[in-house]
Amino acid sequence: MSISDWFEYELYGNPLREWTTSIVILVGVLALLFAVRYLLRQRLRKLVVATDSRVFKVARHVVGQSKAWFLLLIALNVSLRSIDAGDAFDTIFGRLLVIGTAVQLGIWTVAGLGRFMLLRREEQLEVDAGAVAAMDLVGFLIRAGVWGIVFLLVLDNLGVNITALVAGLGVGGIAVALAAQNIISDLFASLSIVLDKPFVLGDFLAIDDLYGNVEKVGLKTTRIRSLSGEQLVISNNDLLNSRIRNYGQMVERRIVFQLGVIYQTSHEKLEQIPSIIEDIIVKQESARFDRAHFQSYGDYSLNFEIVYYVESSDYKLYMNIQQSVNLEIFRRFGEAGIEFAYPTQTLFVDREAD
Repeated sequence: MSISDWFEYELYGNPLREWTTSIVILVGVLALLFAVRYLLRQRLRKLVVATDSRVFKVARHVVGQSKAWFLLLIALNVSLRSIDAGDAFDTIFGRLLVIGTAVQLGIWTVAGLGRFMLLRREEQLEVDAGAVAAMDLVGFLIRAGVWGIVFLLVLDNLGVNITALVAGLGVGGIAVALAAQNIISDLFASLSIVLDKPFVLGDFLAIDDLYGNVEKVGLKTTRIRSLSGEQLVISNNDLLNSRIRNYGQMVERRIVFQLGVIYQTSHEKLEQIPSIIEDIIVKQESARFDRAHFQSYGDYSLNFEIVYYVESSDYKLYMNIQQSVNLEIFRRFGEAGIEFAYPTQTLFVDREAD
C-alpha cells in the first residue's frame, strides 16, 4: 500500500488524510492560544509596572485564569470542523463546549471580582476598615451567585428541567431555613454589622467582661484578640445582643478622679488647690483641663473632683499623662504643706473628775 493509499484509508468514516489535517489544526490552534495567553499576560504585566493600574492588574489575573482544558476545547472545536464526526458526536461535543464555556466564564468572573475586591480591600484597610468586612460579605454573595448561575446552566444543557428544580429548591430552602435558624440569624447579624458598622476591624471592644481588638468579622462569628493573647470567637447574633463599648471610635478620653485632704487644711490652702491642679494639667501635652471643684465633706477628708480630657484614644498615653499629673500633684502639695487624707478615727475620752 502506497502512502497516498494509506492516507485514503478511512477511520470512523473519515480518511486518515482528514484526521491528520485535523490533528495538525488542533496542535496549531492550541499552540497559538497558549502563545496568545502568554503574550497577553506579559503585555499586561508591563502595563501594570508602568501604570500601577488596578484595571490592568485585574485583567492580567483574569487572563491567567484561562484554563488549559478550555483552550483545548476551543482547539478541538476548530479542528473537528475539518472532519465529519456525526450528529451524535456533534451534539455531545456541542453540549460539552457550552458547559466548558459556562464554567470558564464563571472562573473568569469570580477571578476578576476576587482580585478587584482584594485590591480594594488592601486600599480600604487603612482608610475605612469597616468597608473591609462589607467587601468580604459582598464577595462571598457574588461568588455564590455566579456559581449558582453556572450550575443551573450546566444542568440545563444536560437536559435537566431547571424550572422544577428551582421550585423544589424554594421549598427545600424553607425547610433548611427552619432547621438552621441560628446560622441564618448569625448571617443577618453579620450583614447588620457590615451595614450599621457598630465596630470595624482593629477597634478595641469591651463586651461584658471581655476585652480585645477585632481581627475578623465572618459570616457566622467575629474573632477578637484578647489582651491576654488568646482569640475570642463570638457568635455575631450574641455579639449584637450584648452591650458593646467601642474604644476604637473614641476621639478623646474624659478623665474623672478624686482626691482628699485632711480636715485640718486651712481655708487659704483649700482655695489654692483648684488653681494648683489646673496649672498642672494645663502644662500636660495632649491634655485639656475642664474643672476642679471642692466636691464634698467626706467621713475623714475634704474631697475634690477633677475632670480633664486626653485628646487621644490611646490608653497608654492617658496613663502616662495621669501618672505625670499624680506625681506633680504630690510634689506641689508637699511644697504647699497640703496633706492628703487617709482613713482615720479620732477618739475623744471624757474623764470624769475623781
